[in-house]
Amino acid sequence: MTASFVLVSGGYTGGWLWREVAAGLRAAGADVHAATLTGLGDRRHLAGPGVDLDTHIEDVTQLIDHIDAPEVVLVGYCYGIYPSVGAAARRADRIARLVYLDSPMPQDGYSMIDQVREQMPDGPARDRTLSQQERAEDGWRIPAPSPEEWREHGNLAGVSDDGLARLARLASPAPAGPYAQKLRVSKAVAALPTTGIFCTTGGSMDIASLESLVASGLPLVQHLADPRATFFDMATGHWPMLSVPDELVEVLLGAAAGAGHALGAA
Repeated sequence: MTASFVLVSGGYTGGWLWREVAAGLRAAGADVHAATLTGLGDRRHLAGPGVDLDTHIEDVTQLIDHIDAPEVVLVGYCYGIYPSVGAAARRADRIARLVYLDSPMPQDGYSMIDQVREQMPDGPARDRTLSQQERAEDGWRIPAPSPEEWREHGNLAGVSDDGLARLARLASPAPAGPYAQKLRVSKAVAALPTTGIFCTTGGSMDIASLESLVASGLPLVQHLADPRATFFDMATGHWPMLSVPDELVEVLLGAAAGAGHALGAA
């Protein structure tokens, strides 16, 4: 059966981010739908102080509803995992697999900002994320990073100069509301097959580290030992769709087929 992918990007970006990956997946016979969330990308003109996480959850839900395939592989990248998880809760019967692409693991009752504050290691990336609200213009519009800021804070390992130029040219301001709204994570989401993809160059997590956390008995991650949960490491920075798009295509196709490392494996 042909896989249908829904690709959800993170802050400042839109469906344009997946250009090479979408082309590669389609060349492999997959059906691909790249979401652009309200207020971002070519929908930046719809931004406003009322845009929140519920808005973005509805964006992804509507996209799923307008796809003819009975099930989709839902890929959430970075912030994009939050509206993806929210949409998966509403349409759990339509989700063949939920893919966490170099993203946090959203927790019930937490916003993205909450999780950054409590879980991200100290450093410039954490400080910059937590200062977003202070930098927001008119109290709600976070300016897109400059090329220099992308280089300094964006973990662009492997991204070419052309890729950075495209990122800087097409990045849009981001509405602040979605980052601050708390997410409800339903039991329906916890029951879905999942795949985690770790970008290990400059990242803080990989399969070995996750296995250690599971072995330690940390309650938050015990469900990841489920045999339906698979994992991939990618030796690149935080932007694999720009740095290694062909490799990411292969990983996503593998994820859709249930491939990857299972923590319970010998």
